[in-house]
Amino acid sequence: MSSRIQLSDVGQTFLVRGNDDRQLREFVALDGLDLDIAAGEFLTIVGPSGCGKSTVLDLIAGLAKPTSGSLAIDGAPITGPGLDRSVVFQQYTLLPWRTARANVEFALEAKGGLSKAQRRERAETYLELVGLLEFADRYPHELSGGMKQRVAIARSLSYQPEVLLMDEPYGALDAQTRERLQEELVAIWQRTGTTVVFITHDIDEAVFLGQRVAVMSSRPGRIKEIVDIELDRSGAGDRDVRATTEFAAYRHQVWTLLREEHAPAQEKEVAHV
Repeated sequence: MSSRIQLSDVGQTFLVRGNDDRQLREFVALDGLDLDIAAGEFLTIVGPSGCGKSTVLDLIAGLAKPTSGSLAIDGAPITGPGLDRSVVFQQYTLLPWRTARANVEFALEAKGGLSKAQRRERAETYLELVGLLEFADRYPHELSGGMKQRVAIARSLSYQPEVLLMDEPYGALDAQTRERLQEELVAIWQRTGTTVVFITHDIDEAVFLGQRVAVMSSRPGRIKEIVDIELDRSGAGDRDVRATTEFAAYRHQVWTLLREEHAPAQEKEVAHV
């Protein structure tokens, strides 16, 4: 089962130091943010640097509490972290003294309820899902960056969360590895039906992955517009969806929305006349 996520009129304010480094002042990161994510949906969130994308993810994960507004999963308020949600960060966060299999098993140990043999079997099932079963006995220093991130994804999926939260997980990878992992992630999502919320600053990545792309505005952060994406990502006949006119049109639409965020005030006024 997957979960529906609702954010209603969410605001988040932080206290930060002023220019003199002594007096604290309020910084409004989010204000009046509304977002409804359907169960089993793959939603990507894109926006300018500092617009509050990661803050939204932290709130859904229960790692932070909003200053105002409400957040809920299937109608139940989010009051903290839970086993119904799993987070994949940009850093691999693998334990260097554990093998790939043992890193996946670590999440299962924390959840409890499985025997050692069951944990091993479950870990190998998810390593196979991400194409790394043959590397189960390798340590993190013996794996490439893309492999480490796949282990992290396998670990996050192993205890079968209803929601997978991903904060720019491919940001440090080369372009070829990044595209391959994007394709693998879509395939995993299609097979598991997990609700996925994926943060990125990359427009192409947002369009390729998301059923919908939520474009954020900044200062303060809000959902500016949500773009529905209808693309065939099956790869049938070696068709590269990124090379299609449909993909280019969606990319231009998202790019235009983001460009407006960087336009001078006079340009914005003209654009909305």
